[in-house]
Amino acid sequence: MEAVTQQKPKERGRRETSRFWRIFLQQKYLYMMSIPFVIWVFIFSYLPLWGWTMAFQKYRPMPNKSFWERIVDQKWVGFDQFARLFADDQFYLVLRNTLAMSFMGLIAGFTIPIIFAILLNEVRLMAFKRFAQTISYLPHFVSWVVVAGIVTKMLSADHGAVNDFLMWIGIIDQPIQFMAKGSYFWSIVTAADVWKETGWNTIIYLAAIAGISGELYEAARVDGASRLRQIWHITIPGIRSTIIILLIMSIGHLVSIGFEKQMLLSNNLVTDYSQVLDLYALQYGLQMSNFSFGTAINMFNSVVSIILLFTANGIFKRITKESIM
Repeated sequence: MEAVTQQKPKERGRRETSRFWRIFLQQKYLYMMSIPFVIWVFIFSYLPLWGWTMAFQKYRPMPNKSFWERIVDQKWVGFDQFARLFADDQFYLVLRNTLAMSFMGLIAGFTIPIIFAILLNEVRLMAFKRFAQTISYLPHFVSWVVVAGIVTKMLSADHGAVNDFLMWIGIIDQPIQFMAKGSYFWSIVTAADVWKETGWNTIIYLAAIAGISGELYEAARVDGASRLRQIWHITIPGIRSTIIILLIMSIGHLVSIGFEKQMLLSNNLVTDYSQVLDLYALQYGLQMSNFSFGTAINMFNSVVSIILLFTANGIFKRITKESIM
């Protein structure tokens, strides 16, 4: 009896192994096609993680030494760089700015594309629908340099379009210095980002809506459901999986919001509101040649992003049974 019990796991293992190789041989061309992408991910996403060792060193460039010598011949300082990071008051100011703009961008930049996609789906005139969709996603292809110039000009106190309009309708008596007040900076960045990316993000939701069976809408119309009821009971539940997956990924990038828009829209008057973690790492890591400290900042950024991603995924998996892992 014991011999039979011991043979069963072995037989099961052999069956699973043979099944794996059978599927592998059937799909060998697909595996071969994926090899270049696996190599690309390894080289550009996993191999650079070796550079995280600099966060535990007092790194000094050694141009005349080999790659291995540049790593081994450094002074190891343990967690000193992280202790210095958490003791810096500027770090908490930068973290506040990053989280504030991240949450504002998450709320506005995530909900507006969903609403816009649903509204576009309800448009019956196809020519107008295509025109509106094309116009909305064109700003995605415009660089942040151009967008920052447009935003700065629109909000200028010297005959800027926004100030001229507000004065024309009588809301204000004199121009407002939008770009010189830190209290406006977060809203300006969020609005600019929403204008630039809404149309592009809408494409994903429109594709998800297109996958909903038309028979569901026909049945709802037969039952007398209004268009609002159809949206609430068919369209939104039909794209729920897409919404949850993109929301989880967005939460994972809360502290990784980049630095281009903040750097281009910033000026000396709003520095306390514009500096984010990536700019902080750029300033201390490259401009001041403090590579170890800059690596510690980016390592903190990456670890927090991973924690947020797994936490959000676990919460949604428990509540909605939807997850990305």
